[in-house]
Amino acid sequence: MRGCTGIATTLILALSTLIQGSPLGYSKQDGRTRLDGSSFGVLGINKTFDYIVIGGGTAGLTIASRLAANPDLSVAVIEAGGFYEQNNGNVSQVPAFAVQYSSASPSSIQPFVDWDLPETISSINGSAGSYQAWADLVGDSSYTFNNTLPYFKKSIKFTPPNYDKRGSNSTVSYFNYYMPYSPYVKKALEAEGMSEIAGANSGQLLGFAETTATLDPAAEVRSSSETSFLQQAIRQTTLQVYHYTLANEIIFDRQGEEEENNTATGVKVTTAGSTYILSARKEIILSAGVFRSPQLLLVSGVGPADTLQSLDIPIVADLPGVGQNIIDHPFFDTTFRVSIPTQTQLSSNATFQALATEEYLAQQKGPLTASAGNYIGWEKLPALYRHNLSNSTLNDLAAFPADWPELQYVPVPAAVSAINSSSSSSSTDNYMSMSVVLLAATSRGNVTINSTSTADNPLVHLGWLSTQTDQEIAVAGLKRARQLANATGLVTASSEDDGELIPGAAVQTDDDILSYIQSEMRPIHHAVSSCAMGKVGDPNTVVDRHARVIGVNSLRVVDASVFPVLPPGQIQATVYMLAEKIAAEILAGL
Repeated sequence: MRGCTGIATTLILALSTLIQGSPLGYSKQDGRTRLDGSSFGVLGINKTFDYIVIGGGTAGLTIASRLAANPDLSVAVIEAGGFYEQNNGNVSQVPAFAVQYSSASPSSIQPFVDWDLPETISSINGSAGSYQAWADLVGDSSYTFNNTLPYFKKSIKFTPPNYDKRGSNSTVSYFNYYMPYSPYVKKALEAEGMSEIAGANSGQLLGFAETTATLDPAAEVRSSSETSFLQQAIRQTTLQVYHYTLANEIIFDRQGEEEENNTATGVKVTTAGSTYILSARKEIILSAGVFRSPQLLLVSGVGPADTLQSLDIPIVADLPGVGQNIIDHPFFDTTFRVSIPTQTQLSSNATFQALATEEYLAQQKGPLTASAGNYIGWEKLPALYRHNLSNSTLNDLAAFPADWPELQYVPVPAAVSAINSSSSSSSTDNYMSMSVVLLAATSRGNVTINSTSTADNPLVHLGWLSTQTDQEIAVAGLKRARQLANATGLVTASSEDDGELIPGAAVQTDDDILSYIQSEMRPIHHAVSSCAMGKVGDPNTVVDRHARVIGVNSLRVVDASVFPVLPPGQIQATVYMLAEKIAAEILAGL
């Protein structure tokens, strides 16, 4: 899919005309002129707001726009980057380009996008049992699935499938493209024991469903917190954005020796070499993400005392849990040559590229409207593979709720593991990958610092496959993925191989399979819990149930770093839910 960047130049040139609309300038409201420039802070000048949000991502822009909708409040957003439409061409807009800059390969790094850290468009809510676990861990029933559902719905405008643009072989879908291989995938999942479920957002995730994605149906482009929240806030509120601005340190007013007397009052920031202070009358909300939120806490004096002392950082609050207990959903692939056209053609077939480009620009349908396959499957490992697991692994898995899937399968119409390979992009063959995601991971990681500057990257250790349980499940998952792929009936052998491109038929023993997985495992960008929410008094707790940082005043963390559990499935919808929930609580005075 990385090969999709070879698409005809006409898409890059014409897309801006299709979707950008009016450039930033001004608008008219009730006869009054609204200058869009008023929504951007004057860089280099100290200023005070009621609320300051650090981080203009999914959570940050959601909570900032909700607060700014109150005309009595002044709100600022500090964002180290800019607008992805300007910094990343159309790569962050066209659904088929969704995996761009998503690996740890040096060639895949986009510094305006991912901070040089190995960092999609998918919406899945997780299982009901995972939210019950969240509620139990924090001692607050408002985090159960039924009680969070109104906040999930608040950010969502559901658009049903457009059957006119899907093709006659479609039954139900969310992409405007039902891929030729999708009927075979569906039959294979059913034949291997998975039942189709009513979507991926009902709290039930055992079975398979069509992929839901965050797309603007008018143009079939990515819908993000920037397009759906920030752009509206720029037009309708007094929200001020400080872009290309790095948050260096949270400033605390320390009154006495007790930690509880420490109040967050501002943020020291730098823009283009100019350092200045943005102050907050009410609160600072940290939404810099699972790696950067703990980093900013640490350089500001909030975190494990030994880490702070080693760098001569004055201790504001000794919170041992900052940066600890990271949970992630690592994934890996199996890839096969298949007998039917797939998205591989976007990188190898100029005629296919040209037709796909025209279809996308003129009719908002076709291969470029889909970011992955049409189906995703979830299951607990079936008995055929489960009986080979050790007793300790079975005991670990038994600790998860009954409705919690252990593995996720993502059939992708491309050679995902080989997307950086010139051989895969030049080949005229068609490929399909069966990606495997570990949803019940027991390994834990951490993030820490060895510098007092947020301009330096934090030290990230994700800890993938560090437990026997995760290793056994990963090996079994690859074997199961092979079974599912072959059940499609599409895998095509050649004189040189049996149709399996990666890892290949020679990789058969458990040791060889594990070695392959360890070399190929990658992030799917679901890491959470580095600033975990929990009960007050628990040494691992960083924020309370209202996302308030323990031991200080007027500081919250609102992003995936506070999740006390990692729900199965994609986490984007849960981040939106959390931001909506905490915004409502702030406005209610909690």
